[in-house]
Amino acid sequence: MLDDIEARPGSTASLLRTLIGLFLRPLGGWISAADLVTLAGDLGIPPAQARTGITRLKQKGLLLAERSDGIGYRLNAAAIGMLERGDRRIFAMREMTDADPWCLVSFSIPESARSIRHQLRRRLQWIGAGVVSPALWICPGHLQDEVLEILDELDARRWVTVFQASAPVPPVPMVEAAAGWWDLEALRAEHLAFQDSLATLPSEPFAAYVHLIDSWRVLPYTDPGLPPSMLPDDWPGRRSFDEFARLSAALAEPAWQHVRAVVRSR
Repeated sequence: MLDDIEARPGSTASLLRTLIGLFLRPLGGWISAADLVTLAGDLGIPPAQARTGITRLKQKGLLLAERSDGIGYRLNAAAIGMLERGDRRIFAMREMTDADPWCLVSFSIPESARSIRHQLRRRLQWIGAGVVSPALWICPGHLQDEVLEILDELDARRWVTVFQASAPVPPVPMVEAAAGWWDLEALRAEHLAFQDSLATLPSEPFAAYVHLIDSWRVLPYTDPGLPPSMLPDDWPGRRSFDEFARLSAALAEPAWQHVRAVVRSR
């Protein structure tokens, strides 16, 4: 099961996925339909819109309808791995150093399997890999296990060779090479958009926390955490990381207290 990384932050689908990813596991994996709609309402999602969004998440397999103390939903066990990967990315963002290894992904996929080739490129882009050439991609070495998982899920191992490498030696300075391998200007715009979103966070801690995570959750995937030596001097990533860490630490416990109060009030 894949994280819906393309869901627009702030949309009903994205906010509901963020809400479920944050709180359903500590709640034991089950929540009543009424409580889920109430919490969605605390995020500004009207009840009818929330129910439609929940139905779509059931169709995607994230939630399973299950009656316990009433009508409710259980987190699909198949989603646990995806959510745990998300936790590691969202809450443990890693920044490379010049001494860290790289992972190179070289592939030659036949035209008869072009759909797999397309999915592989898309999935590599999702985890923050850069494009050295159409059939050679690069990402931080600590993402190698994720690369291998992708290859297994796509049944593409027969066409792909994965290498561990030390520092690349491109024909141009590393800052120029990085700008060619990754779309750093698009990534810069994402960081600045995230920083701008902090000024519009709701005042209530629960809503502020969910909106914060929802605005942030894509960045740790698309930003590979390149070493500072490969980035422009005015790179905004460090400020984004620091602001996220500060705000998430301040808001996490009050948000959880609100969720427990809603669930226990019934």
